[in-house]
Amino acid sequence: MPSLAPLLLLLCVWASVDASWGPGVRYTPDWDSLDSRPLPAWFDEAKFGIFVHWGVFSVPGFRSEWFWWRWKGQHDLACLLFMMKNYPPGFSYPEFAPLFRAEFFDPERWTELFEAAGAKYVVLTTKHHEGFTNWGSPVSWNWNSVDTGPHRDLVGDLGAALRKRNLRYGLYHSLLEWFHPLYLADKKAGFKTQDFVRSKTLPELYDLVQRYKPDLIWSDGEWEAPDSYWNSTDFLAWLYNRSPVKDTVVVNDRWGAGCACKHGGYYNCEDKYTPGKLPEHKWEKCTSVDTHSWGYRRDMRLSELLDLPTIIRDLVQTVSLGGNYLLNVGPTAEGTIPVVFEERLRGVGAWLRVNGDAIYSSRPWHVQSENSTVPIWYTSRDSLVYAIFFQWPAENKLELTTPKTSPATNVTMLGSPKPLKWTPLGVTGLSVLLPPPGPPSPTAPPAWTVRLQGVA
Repeated sequence: MPSLAPLLLLLCVWASVDASWGPGVRYTPDWDSLDSRPLPAWFDEAKFGIFVHWGVFSVPGFRSEWFWWRWKGQHDLACLLFMMKNYPPGFSYPEFAPLFRAEFFDPERWTELFEAAGAKYVVLTTKHHEGFTNWGSPVSWNWNSVDTGPHRDLVGDLGAALRKRNLRYGLYHSLLEWFHPLYLADKKAGFKTQDFVRSKTLPELYDLVQRYKPDLIWSDGEWEAPDSYWNSTDFLAWLYNRSPVKDTVVVNDRWGAGCACKHGGYYNCEDKYTPGKLPEHKWEKCTSVDTHSWGYRRDMRLSELLDLPTIIRDLVQTVSLGGNYLLNVGPTAEGTIPVVFEERLRGVGAWLRVNGDAIYSSRPWHVQSENSTVPIWYTSRDSLVYAIFFQWPAENKLELTTPKTSPATNVTMLGSPKPLKWTPLGVTGLSVLLPPPGPPSPTAPPAWTVRLQGVA
């Protein structure tokens, strides 16, 4: 009885939420209580994840994953001309859905790539602002990947493959849907009604958690309405108290207008957020290999993509400042990850296989960076300090002005166990003699790491 399924699911949602602040419950549905929850340790230890933006927007593959809004919401001239030149008159956005076939989608192959890239968690778009769901949502009839297009559960298939390799699984979910009639009606009413939230948003969030048991929920699409409209605190209280992932799940900060960088689990603050100094709160930088889009673009150019040295530099600086680095790729509508994205990811993995000790489970040092002979970024792990640099110093002499040496100081370079010669610079600091570099090569590493033992 398909017509009863959404109602039954909705009843389960509210029954669970109502039970989430009864006797003995640790967290109540208010930000003071929810913000006091400690962040599960796995997230800070992971450091590097991969973001995957995939949906019906991958079919036109033009401009960005916001194509529908730019075409019909903003009447963007480039989008209007694109449709006029390539599709028949009257063609509607939902007609792209049957063309989203994902016929070459191989979750095992994707997962092998993500593991080779050195990622510890993967975040997949379950639903973007277009509203199409990459699983068989019971409240998204015929606008989901099971009823049309691929005719398969993309969320479930990828999750099963990731867990075989012990990779953490995150689910991106947009709270809003640009053109959903119930959302537009709530918006017209100044968000004083909640018909869309009660019949669409909350049932889907509850279904995702119960069905896939994610390690992370990456919320988005919150900015037009307050968290009280989205019932965010009620949902999070249930998530932290009663859900099957209550002890391990991590969430971000996009739960209502004004919540970013203030409430939630870790902070995103904004896309491609880069703080100028060490933040007091755990944070994550999300960025995309394609600098112009998160979703796949058929007309992307090489000059518009991040190169490997830029990605490694971004990763190192983010981790040095206490953040996680979430790097996005956009698969094609056919279900393949473009080779240029694969090349970038495998390059990151090759660097991390040598230098990962300075990244995974690391902590910010008491000084994050310095600029003496060459720019240096520091991380630490237990009693070890790591100095990462992107430019080879003149005469192979690397000066580090911050560390305070001791008789027990030992210096090595990651990838080579042989101790390096060093001399003190004064009360603090040391000069390290590096081995001569190899000849210039396109395969030369984009950064190097010196490991310091016995320094303060």
